[in-house]
Order: sequence, then structure tokens, then C-alpha cells
Amino acid sequence: MKQSILWALCLTASLGIAQTNNQSQLTIDQIMQGEGFVGYLPTNINWSENSKDIYFSWNPNNDTIRSTYKVNINSKKISKPSFNELKKRSNNGDYSEDFKWKVYDKGGDLFLMNTTNYSTKRITNTITRESNPQFSGDEKSIIYQQENNFYKWDIESGTTKQLTNFKSGNKKSEPKVSNQEQWLIDDQLKYFNILEKRKNEDEAQEYRQKQLEFERPKTIYYNDKQFFGGSISPDLNYVVYRLFTPPNSKNTIVPDYTTESGYTTDLNARSKVGSPQYSSESWILNLKTGDTYQIKTDSIEGVFDKSKFLKEYAENQSEYNDTYNTARPVSVGAPIFSNDGKAVVNITSTDYKDRWIMTVNLSDGSLKLIDRQHDDAWIGGSGIGWFSRGTIGWLDDNNIWFKSEKTGYAHLYTANVNTGKIKALTKGNFEILDTSLSRDKKTFYLTSNKVSPHEQHFYHLPAKGGKLTKITSLKGGHQVTISPDEKQLAVRYSYTNKPWELYTMPNKAEANLVQLTTSTTEAFKAYKWMDSEIINFTARDGANVPATLYKPISEKKNGAAVVFVHGAGYLQNVHRWWPSYFREYMFHNFLVDNGYTVLAIDFRASAGYGRDWRTAIYRHMGGKDLNDQIDGAKYLIENHNIDKDRLGIYGGSYGGFITLMAMFKSPDTFKSGAALRSVTDWAHYNHGYTANILNTPFEDPKAYKQSSPIYFAEGLKGHLLMLHGMIDTNVHFQDVVRLSQRLIELKKENWELAVFPLEGHGFVESSSWSDEYRRIYKLFEETLKD
Repeated sequence: MKQSILWALCLTASLGIAQTNNQSQLTIDQIMQGEGFVGYLPTNINWSENSKDIYFSWNPNNDTIRSTYKVNINSKKISKPSFNELKKRSNNGDYSEDFKWKVYDKGGDLFLMNTTNYSTKRITNTITRESNPQFSGDEKSIIYQQENNFYKWDIESGTTKQLTNFKSGNKKSEPKVSNQEQWLIDDQLKYFNILEKRKNEDEAQEYRQKQLEFERPKTIYYNDKQFFGGSISPDLNYVVYRLFTPPNSKNTIVPDYTTESGYTTDLNARSKVGSPQYSSESWILNLKTGDTYQIKTDSIEGVFDKSKFLKEYAENQSEYNDTYNTARPVSVGAPIFSNDGKAVVNITSTDYKDRWIMTVNLSDGSLKLIDRQHDDAWIGGSGIGWFSRGTIGWLDDNNIWFKSEKTGYAHLYTANVNTGKIKALTKGNFEILDTSLSRDKKTFYLTSNKVSPHEQHFYHLPAKGGKLTKITSLKGGHQVTISPDEKQLAVRYSYTNKPWELYTMPNKAEANLVQLTTSTTEAFKAYKWMDSEIINFTARDGANVPATLYKPISEKKNGAAVVFVHGAGYLQNVHRWWPSYFREYMFHNFLVDNGYTVLAIDFRASAGYGRDWRTAIYRHMGGKDLNDQIDGAKYLIENHNIDKDRLGIYGGSYGGFITLMAMFKSPDTFKSGAALRSVTDWAHYNHGYTANILNTPFEDPKAYKQSSPIYFAEGLKGHLLMLHGMIDTNVHFQDVVRLSQRLIELKKENWELAVFPLEGHGFVESSSWSDEYRRIYKLFEETLKD
């Protein structure tokens, strides 16, 4: 047994066992080259304006950095555009109603394109950055923003007009005059005619000067607040803008010890969960009158409701009041305008438990409820909240579309903003992931896991509802980018053991995918990668838990097994497409070659399985999500002849956290564990992620005490390896330092810490990846083998 801190850059020689015991065609050093070994797969897919060429990021020749390439969908010829060609390409922008014109910004300037012949006219050429161009409602002008203000460029005349004049600070007011001073002024003017004459002349001159001045927008001061974006109505009568008040909170410091200068540099990082957060206000500027008025939110349905968990902390349960005396703070999103000027907004409570979709009366700032979504845990789901924004769109001037987890899964709905009638367009035990509307607004283009939680396909759905038509057909994952004319699809497709490549196909059902790129290296293709099995096992509470199973051939099987825990919490790793955890996938092939069985679980809180799966960890991380790992280990013992004394576990970030909880709370299940970049105490993590799940430490201390590994460290029995980047600004190095001190004080000896001075949360250097995984493999070799 040993008590030690292993410094990653000093002990590489001790890792020889990871190489000498290797029975695989692969090596860890090879795997951990990442893209250098697999190949640089195509990313950042987008179309040319004429729908004939697909542009993408690629690096087939292993150059220093990636470059932009293009491929013609007819000839299939791939070429590398010149910098001059790339400069001339249009960005995403706003189209006219008939799609004959497109306005976009590029490099801080504005351009207008004729989409009939693709000719382009430059609108601005300034040092100051212009952005967010759009057509006015009558399409006679281009509206854009420069810094915080709106401008109008008249298409016919080419003249520019400033529409708003937002300024920080306060309006300078005339000095106040006391009653005594005013008496003296009046007395002077009464008895000295020359003074009165000069005053009248000055006032007349000032009046004349004002009449000669051109009309200018009224200056709107926003004091010491921060201006955060504005939106202008199609009729150019109203601007909705948001003001943020920064919190008086203390940020954390992450020291960077290994710098070019030789001096330690302090990296200013985030605050911790429960710290004061930004507060926001939403205002409306009436451009005709110059009046401003705030959107009031204290009359929203349910805005005074208390969270249910607070009742546990009430001193007198019988007198507990389930409402607040003041309205909960909320955040009002940017308005989405209909063509006729109606405005709808997405509003979320800052305690994450409510989402309201409401119309805004722009003339007075009043709100009208369309839909309220409440969750006693937290609002989330694809296109709904948390890891993604709540998305809303207009079908026509009376109907909107949005997504909700009302049924327990993310589905698509429409609502009439006049009658309030809501209609579900999709339903079932699956999720609608990505949503867009066709140009003619007759068809929804959707990505969904309807076939299986482990596949993602592209679909068409009539905008008024009806049958979902599956367009893609191959088993696996499809990431679709639609051509501007909506006739063609650029598809990133992959399968479990087949990395992402670029394909194209017509935008219709049963069309064939045609492969355009081949990115994988000869070294990668020389190995036979596992088509790993997806299984389900039954957890102790009866839940059907999905997992990926990697099995060695019987001749190599050594009776030991490793459980892998994915990161992020809300992420999916059990699926039929090339994984984001592709290094880990390759490492699992390496482990299988060396006799290990591997199980990778989509535990409670993983994405893709609906609301109940997502919120099963509410107020208790390290509860059901940890049980799923332990029950997975039991499944391996009972079904795959795994020795109960030869089980290991590992994972990074959230997976590192679960590894620690497993080693501390279920010490007889796992003989050893490797925890990478682990959260050790949730009270020290960020607010936006943690407060959704555990509320805040001062409001819900029970949740933090039962969810944080540092409180359970005395349970450690097996062999623990911790690994952490020292300049991690996400999960701070401080986390593992504090846990190390706790282990020292508990007199625990069978733990080690490897640190990586030049790595943050996501490792970058292949040398660091290799060192990390050679240590993990060494741990399993020393503790799980006979």
C-alpha cells in the first residue's frame, strides 16, 4: 500500500507495465494521438448559396491546422478553396420573403446578395463592427446593429439613419437652483433691462438652432447597468432590450504555474454555486414617442410559487406558506416577431423550475400567457432548456411552434396566440431533438430518436401535424444540413465503429446516401474495431438501464471487468454512432484485447431517455446514478462470469465524480478506480449546472451533503487513482487538492494523484492523454489481474 502524490511529468518510466503486458495490436500511445491516429473527420458543414457545393473543415494531409474544403455534389470533386474565395463566401443571414435577396454580415461589414445570380453588393466598409442585419417588415430597408444601436439603410436611396441612441451612464441634469437663488435671478431680470434682453436673445437663438437641426433619436441612458442585446419590431416602431446588473460575487482563481515568462499567472475563473448572479430587466423603447417602459413580470402565473423542497427546512410545517412575499426573479428572452408585428417571448425563472411562453403587448409591456411548463426538479430537454435554449418560431401570424416535456419526452407543439389553443404534433416515448421549418412553412425538418434511443434519424412532418416520414435509413447517427434550395442534404453519418464522414442525398425518403469523404488513416483502418453490443440490465428499482458491452473472446477473457462512467451527466454514450468519447472507445477495444470485459452505462441523468431519466438525480447526485453502476457490476458478475473481486471503474468529470462515490460509498464493489478531473464537492462547482440539480448550498444543504464525495472519503478501501489538469477552469484543481488533504487526514494510504501542469478540463496534448491512460491501465493491471 502506498500514500503518494505522483507527478505526471516525473514518473513516466514506472508505467512500462502498460506496454510490456499488452496483448493488443494497439498501443495506448497510438490511441491517444486522437485525430492524429483516427483521422481528421469533417466538421462545420455548410452549403454554397447555389446548393451545389458543400464546405467543411478537414485535414486529410495532417497539416498543422485544419482548413476549409469544398466538394461538388455532382462531380464529387474535393478541392481546397483559396483565401480569396473564402472571403467572398456569404455567411448565414436574413432572407427576403421571396428568398430572392439575402443580407448578411462578414468580417464586421454588411453585404446584400441577389440569390438569382449570386451577385453581391457591399453595404458597409467600416472599422466599427456592424452585425445582425435583417430586412424591415416592408423590405425597403436593411436594419442592423452597430455596437448597441440600431441603424436603417434604405435599399433604394442608399442612405443610413440611426434609429436608437443607447448610452451608458446618467443624463447630465441642470444644476438645481434654491428658492433664494431663484429670487435673486428674478429680481435681477426685473430691474436690469439689458440682462432680460440678452436672456431673451439667447433663448431665441437656441430655439432657432434647434429648429435647424436634423431629427436625431432620443438618447436613452442605462446608467451603470450592462446593455445586453436588442430586437426591433418589423414595423420599426419598437425596440425591446435587456439590461443586466452584474453581481457583487467573488470569482475563483486558478494558478497557471508553467508559463512562458516563468512566473505564475493567476487565471480569473468562475464563481461558485450559490454566489450572487446577474439580474436582468427587459425594457421597450417606443421609437415614435421616445418613451421607455419595463416589461413587468410580477403578474405571471405561478411567479410567487415556492420550490417544494423548501418545505423540508420550514421550522413550522403547519404554518408553512408555499408562496413568496415577492415574485421570483425571471429572465425574459429576446422577442420573436411575427410578420405583422406580434411578439412572443420565452421567460424562465432563475430557480430553473418554470418556463413561460408569453406574448408581449409592445404598446405597454403587458404579458399574456400561452403556455407554462413547470418542473419540481428543473426545466430541461432538447430545445426546451438547460443544455439548450428554449426555442420558439412562428408558423403564421397567429400560430407559434415550440417544444415541451409535458408528456415526459421532448415533443413538438403549436399554439394559437389569440385563442391559447395548444396542439401536440408529435407524441410517444421518444424525443424530438432538432427542429427547423421549411421556407414555405409547410414542413418541419426534425431529428429524432424515434426508431431507438440509440439511433438518430432525419424526418419530415407536415406543419399542421400528421405522419412522421423518415428520410435517412442507415443504422447509426445522422447530422443533417439542408441545402438553401432545400432539395439536397449534407449528412455527417457514422456508426459505432465507423467514424463520421460526409455524405449527400436528395431530401426525400428512401434516397441513397453517397459518401463524399474518406478521412480515416491507414493505421486506424488496419485494426478491426468492435461493433460493441448494446444491452439492458434491470436496476434495483426496476428501471431498464441501457449500456454498451465490450466482450473479449473466450481465449483471452481474464475474468476482470471495468465499468466506464461518461462525463457531463446529461450526455448520451450508449448509441450506434461514432462516440464523442472516441479515445475511450478505442481504449475499451484495447482492454478487451487484453482480456477485460467493459461495460459503459447510460445511467440515470443521461440524455436521450426523457424527463424522468434526466431528473432522477434531483437533489441526490450519487444516488440512482451511482446505483446504476453498482447494479451494472452485479449484472456482469451474474451474466458474464466476472469475478466479484476483480472489478474496476473509471471516468472523467461527472464520471470521475461517480468513480469517487463508488469507491467511497460502495467500497466492496470495486477493487480499484481511476477518477479523472473529478468534482469532489458540488458546493465548489459552477452555478448554472449545479443549481439546477441541487438548488443552492445555503437553501438545500442536505442535497449537497449527500451528493459530494468529500463527505464520504472515510469509506475508501480499494485502490484509487486521481488525475487532474492544474489549469482546469471548469472543475478546478482545488477540488482534488481539498480531497487529497481529506484523505491525508483520514490516514488513507492506497491512493495516488497524478497532475498535469499544462492541461485544463479537456486535455489537448497527446502526451498527457497517453500518460493518463497508461496510468489507468497500470492500475487495472496491478489490481484486477490474478
